[in-house]
Amino acid sequence: MPSGIAEKITTSLSQEVSDLLDSGTFQQARYMLNRLPAADTAHLIESSPPDSRAILWSLLDEDNRSEVLACLSDELQGQFAATMDLKELAALSADIETDDLVDILQQLPNKVTQEILQSMSVQDRQRIAQAIHYPENTAGGLMNTDTITVRPMHTLDVVLRYLRRHNEIPDMTDNLYVVNRKDEFIGILPLTKILVSDPQNTVREIMLTETETIPVLMEESDIAMRFERNDWVSAPVVNEQGKLLGRITIDDIVDVIREGADHSFMGMAGLDEEEDTFSPVAKTTPRRAIWLGINLMTAFLAASVINLFHDAIDKVVALAILMPIVASMGGVAGTQTLAIVIRGLAVGHIEQHNSRWIVNRELIVGTINAVLWGGVVAVAAALWFDDTTIGFIIAAAMIITLITAALAGATLPLILRKLNIDPAIAGGVALTTVTDVVGFMSFLGLATLFYA
Repeated sequence: MPSGIAEKITTSLSQEVSDLLDSGTFQQARYMLNRLPAADTAHLIESSPPDSRAILWSLLDEDNRSEVLACLSDELQGQFAATMDLKELAALSADIETDDLVDILQQLPNKVTQEILQSMSVQDRQRIAQAIHYPENTAGGLMNTDTITVRPMHTLDVVLRYLRRHNEIPDMTDNLYVVNRKDEFIGILPLTKILVSDPQNTVREIMLTETETIPVLMEESDIAMRFERNDWVSAPVVNEQGKLLGRITIDDIVDVIREGADHSFMGMAGLDEEEDTFSPVAKTTPRRAIWLGINLMTAFLAASVINLFHDAIDKVVALAILMPIVASMGGVAGTQTLAIVIRGLAVGHIEQHNSRWIVNRELIVGTINAVLWGGVVAVAAALWFDDTTIGFIIAAAMIITLITAALAGATLPLILRKLNIDPAIAGGVALTTVTDVVGFMSFLGLATLFYA
């Protein structure tokens, strides 16, 4: 079935479930809900207000809950997992991949997590314990321990017979991992080579040994860049001794990339990337109030600069009219540069060796735009108020502000990163303060100088 048709059918089913809930037809809604794919059910839950979410979760069959739970956001995973008893959570562990189960357990109190681990089988407990102590933003936190390993001395015929003993192999298995008796990683054996090679060949003869591995403590952003650069479907994770611990698959990296984009987008507004669209008022208000308070302080700083020149504003009304133009143009110019630099840092394009080039490029672009639009505004202001002096003043102020905005937009993210402050969150507030203060100071300062 074409993907477009399948998507329309899924959307139609989701809407039908929503309509059934609104009408109170829960039995029919249960039937329809359990027909949806797990990812679409999770999307429907996340797209519903809190009260409806609880109803949808209660209508889900227990057999479907594990798959749906794995597809939900971290915040909702923690909420629903907290409502489940230990027996139910332990039962889910058999159906959820290691990395997804670790994400769920990390949302729960340590005491509850330990109780769940104790209720699991020895094999499952070891599988989870191996991954849960690694930070969630590292390879150890992302990896799945469900891998297929083979030894180099075996023939492909033995490997094929070993694979046929399984009812299924792990999702997105494109390679088997070759290890020695100490479980140290040696190389990979692509499934494509198994299918086209002589069954009597040994694994050692056709395996690929020059394979890049992922250190267990590597940051998720660096892992995402390696996947992008190498077009991987999966990659092995090893510890400091080279022992194979698990693998990371492309579906995990897609989540990392999406979360990174959310972080940059939401961070520019001072919000958490995991902000729930339907969060209750009590949870949403404090999150936003903090950054509004910070912005208010910077606004008072800009206002105090304006207050320094209130005598000049009283004498020349045109200054009050034209003031917002300078600050606005500086803000837009700075935001353009800031977005480019933050994105470059996020994808790993900007490093210490090329940061100077970026700063110089942005200064040149900022200067060209400053002269161009400064001239346009100068002519417009002079004709508007029939005053060539005001035209010269606003042109000079705009040139100063736009060049400063370009310099601040290029350097602030680099400075903030060195200070271990997230530029995606703090960069916007800092930039706005700089452009407002410089814009008002240059425009009103020049006006005071000329009109005095």
